[in-house]
Amino acid sequence: MSEQSVQQGNQAEGRGAGGPGPGSESAVRRVVVIGAGPRGTSAVERLVSRAAASGGVPASGLRIEVVDSHEPGPGHVWNTEQNRLFLMNTPCFYPTVTPERPAGSGAPGLSFEQFRRLMGDGAVLSETERAELGAMSRTSYPPRALYGAYLRHVWARVAALAESTPGVDGPHHVRATAVAIDPDPAGGYRVVLADGEVLAAHDVVLAVGHVPARLTPAQEAAGRAAAGFKASYLPPHVPADVDHEAFPAGENVLVRGLGLNFFDLMIVLSEGRGGEFRDTGLPAGRALEYVPSGREPLVIAGSRRGAPYRAKSAVDSFVPRGVTLRHLVYERVARAARQGATGRTPGTVDFERHVWPLLQRDVVEHYYATLADQAPELFPSGAEPFLEDLAQILDAPNDIGDEVWTVRTKDLLRSAAPEAAFFNIRALAKPFSGVGHTTPEGHAAAILEWLEADAAGAALGEGSAEHQGIGALHAGRLVTKRLAAEGLIDELSVATQVRGWFEPLVEGLASGPPLERTEQLAALVRAGVVRILGPEPTYTFDDAEGLFSAASPWVSAPPVTSRWMVEAMMPANRVAVTASPLLRDVLESGLGRPRRRTNEDGETVPGSGLDVVGADHRLVGEDGHVADNVHVLGLQLSSIQWGTAIAAEAGAGSDDGARTLGDADAVAATILLRAGVPLRQVALGWVLP
Repeated sequence: MSEQSVQQGNQAEGRGAGGPGPGSESAVRRVVVIGAGPRGTSAVERLVSRAAASGGVPASGLRIEVVDSHEPGPGHVWNTEQNRLFLMNTPCFYPTVTPERPAGSGAPGLSFEQFRRLMGDGAVLSETERAELGAMSRTSYPPRALYGAYLRHVWARVAALAESTPGVDGPHHVRATAVAIDPDPAGGYRVVLADGEVLAAHDVVLAVGHVPARLTPAQEAAGRAAAGFKASYLPPHVPADVDHEAFPAGENVLVRGLGLNFFDLMIVLSEGRGGEFRDTGLPAGRALEYVPSGREPLVIAGSRRGAPYRAKSAVDSFVPRGVTLRHLVYERVARAARQGATGRTPGTVDFERHVWPLLQRDVVEHYYATLADQAPELFPSGAEPFLEDLAQILDAPNDIGDEVWTVRTKDLLRSAAPEAAFFNIRALAKPFSGVGHTTPEGHAAAILEWLEADAAGAALGEGSAEHQGIGALHAGRLVTKRLAAEGLIDELSVATQVRGWFEPLVEGLASGPPLERTEQLAALVRAGVVRILGPEPTYTFDDAEGLFSAASPWVSAPPVTSRWMVEAMMPANRVAVTASPLLRDVLESGLGRPRRRTNEDGETVPGSGLDVVGADHRLVGEDGHVADNVHVLGLQLSSIQWGTAIAAEAGAGSDDGARTLGDADAVAATILLRAGVPLRQVALGWVLP
């Protein structure tokens, strides 16, 4: 967000630089940031770095208080004491909570990759942390606890810069839980803590991250059913919060979900129980064998798709370097939206009609380009003529619908590559759809074959046609995120199409675990320590037996029973069902409201996130009044952004992979303007490419 846009936004809504606040106008301006995890850390870093770049804060100064019951920097999810088997889902080169700084600049910002290359950048590290840093490359997936150490170090560097910046007092960590934000009759807000203490604030930044959620009726029923029996039900949770030692050796443990939380559970109940993965010397897919310790439970997991998330491709960049989108280009879609071609709302497009067809063409193009290079024998008349004909079909005008170009592509394949099937990436996400087995052994063999093939393909990196098609899908996801965040995709389309089926598609194919985890899962399946149910399993509780049971309609086998049932997923990120006392108070008091949208029946329904306005994300109340001095960052922006849990990408622009940094910077610019820092002196202190 530019300084000019901050100034224009404040002038348009009648806000002066001082703004409302507790006490007299000459009082120290007080900022309370609620949440000391990555988003809160980014907000504080932007405030301090901007203030330092402008020479300090004039008048009476700025006091920054940060409320969190956990350590500042790591916060809850990234606590430095958690099990070191829990890995990040992004490699070292990707994540950051600050803009990268030139080496030797002395500024607080650095990415995790800079932290790794500098062996901790002077941070006080344990022997374990130093050993982990020394063993990693830029493409390694670090332990979450180590990322917490990075966050702790960034916090310390920001605090050191604040101490030397005139007019900045803090950041002061208040180890507590905020439970309410009340408007102060004297101006500003009163942030109420769980112990009854009250913090006065001119400005409040909500950066609360993952919070508990109310259970669904089905989850509540499962918990009630288990109560009174010797059965245990674990609802959605943060993996680091669970006592995994409670699961007894040798017993069945039923798991619902095959996403990232499943892989955490899988590894802590195998290697975490003393088992050992050994190299076999065999090709990818069979590269590991598992030697049990005898202390493992039998993990029996399922999901609607019947397959785990696919392994990440072994490439050295977030999007494969060979992927360039020719069809789904941001400017092309933005131009179509401006020309009024399209969505229900003027100035928007419809995802299924105007975005997905373009992305699907890019996916198909990258798949066959890689296949032609990988298996030229599939193209009897030559790969080059085939690719030229395919490009001509894919470059057809937009008014030719999906079915027309797909039919023409299939016709081309029949004539020019009869042994090559049409690449349907949506079907790729459901590999066992409509596939049944008459024995559990047959299904287990099919699962193992699929896992081994996925690992082998991921190990090829850009040499795998499937994974290169997935790479194009992933690149299109980034474009879609930007289009959604800028309001260029109709809100109903985002809710029903992007979130309805596109998000699960991308998560299952492009947001999976590191390749290492898929190799380990295949080894655990071979060792009989993990079993995967067929598609569309049904989970029930037998009151007579006091046991949970699960069975898939696509596999002929008796139901599997267990006294243990685990939901392998995080708590729902929907403010309407939040169990956070603070967010519930914000909604019940009317200070904030869920962002509303109109569904296909014309009904107004609540969205997943809070309603906000402006690039600095000011909270909108139940009556439509804007709480100008309350800002929202992170997960609770999910109604206007997509993928709010994903870290900022080091080196990316604020319109793309580093949007979370741009959000934090816009909030900091607004707050410093109110604190009396003349806008012309509010320098960014950094430039996003």
